[in-house]
Amino acid sequence: MQLLKRIYNDTRTTGILLLACTAVSLLLGNLFGAYPGIWEQEWHWLQLLQLPHSPVHLVNDGGMALFFFLAGMEIKRELQTGELSTPQRAALPAAAAIGGMVVPAVIYILFNKGTANQHGWGIPMATDIAFSLGILALLGKRIQVSLRIFLTALAIIDDLGAIIVIALFYGGAIQWLWLLVCAAVTAVLYYSLRGKTTMQWWHYLLGLVLWFAMYHSGVHATVAGVLFALLVPAQQIKHLEHRLHAPVNFILLPLFALANTAIHFPDHLGAALNTTVSWGIVAGLFIGKPLGICGTCYLLVKKGYGTLPSHTGWMQLAGVGILAGIGFTMSIFISTLAFAEPAGQNIAKIAVLLASVLAMITGYCWLLFANRPRIK
Repeated sequence: MQLLKRIYNDTRTTGILLLACTAVSLLLGNLFGAYPGIWEQEWHWLQLLQLPHSPVHLVNDGGMALFFFLAGMEIKRELQTGELSTPQRAALPAAAAIGGMVVPAVIYILFNKGTANQHGWGIPMATDIAFSLGILALLGKRIQVSLRIFLTALAIIDDLGAIIVIALFYGGAIQWLWLLVCAAVTAVLYYSLRGKTTMQWWHYLLGLVLWFAMYHSGVHATVAGVLFALLVPAQQIKHLEHRLHAPVNFILLPLFALANTAIHFPDHLGAALNTTVSWGIVAGLFIGKPLGICGTCYLLVKKGYGTLPSHTGWMQLAGVGILAGIGFTMSIFISTLAFAEPAGQNIAKIAVLLASVLAMITGYCWLLFANRPRIK
C-alpha cells in the first residue's frame, strides 16, 4: 500500500504513464494496420443521441472536458489563494507564458504563411504541465522550489491561454441558439451557487447540460469544463481536485494518449517530416518556447518590472523554458482541431512528439549541467 501511495503522489507518474501509452499506441499503430481504425469506429446509437459517436471523439470532446474542468479549478485556486493571487506574484510567470505562446505561434506562421496549413498556429503554443513538471521532478533537490513554482504558474497560465485560443479560433460555425442555452445554464449556475459552499447533485446535472449545449454550439465542448470549474464554490475546489486527480491522470490522460497517438508512420517518414507544418511545430516548441519565455523575462527584469525566482539564474530559467516546449497533450489536442484530414493530423502529431522528446532530453540535460555541484 505504501508503494502505491508513493506512486500515486509522485509527480513523475503521469508523465511516465503517458510516455508508456504513447509508445504502446505507436507500436500497435505500425504493427497492426487496423488499430488506428478502432478509435475511429462509428457508434451509430451515440449519433442518434447527438453525442460524440466514435471512441476518439468521446475521449476528445467528452473526456477532455473533465480534464479542462480540473485545469479550470486549478486556475481558479491559484488566482484566489495561490501563486497567481497577487499582481506581484503573477507578473513574471504571466508575461513569460504570454511570450512563450506568442513567439512559437509567430514562428509557425512564418513557416506556413499564405498556405492552407496556417490555421495550425495554435499547436506549438501549449505546454504539457504533467510532462514538464515530471521531468523537473527527476532532478530532485538540484532544483530550487522557487523554480518549480515558476514553471507551475507559467504552465497554468499557458493552459488558460490555450483554452482561450481553442474557444475563439478552433470551434465550428457558431450556433447561436445553443450558445444562448449555454448562457442561460451558466446564469442559473452562477446565481444558484453564489454564496454557497458546496454544489448539489442538480448542479452537476446542469453541468452536463452545459457541456451538451456547448458541444452543439460551435464552441469546442471542452470549454464547458472550464466554465463550470470557474463556478465551483472555492471551499469545494480542493475536495473535487482530490477526487478527480486519479481518474483524470491515471485513466483519462492515458486514454487520450492511446487514442490520439494511434499513428501509422508513412513509408517516407523523412519526407513527411520535411514539411512546413513539421518545421513550424518543431521550431515553435523547441526554439520558440524558450526564446519567448526567456526573452520576455529578460525585458521585464531589465526594466525593473520583475525579478527572477529566488536562488536561480538565467541558465536555470533557460532550462525551464526548454522544458516548457514539451507540448504533448494540449498540442496534440489542438492538432486534432486544426486539421480535418487524418494525414494532416498525423504529420502534426509526429512533429509534436519529436519536439516534445527533444525538449525533454535537452531540458533535462541542460538543468543537470546548470545545477551540477561546483568543484571548490
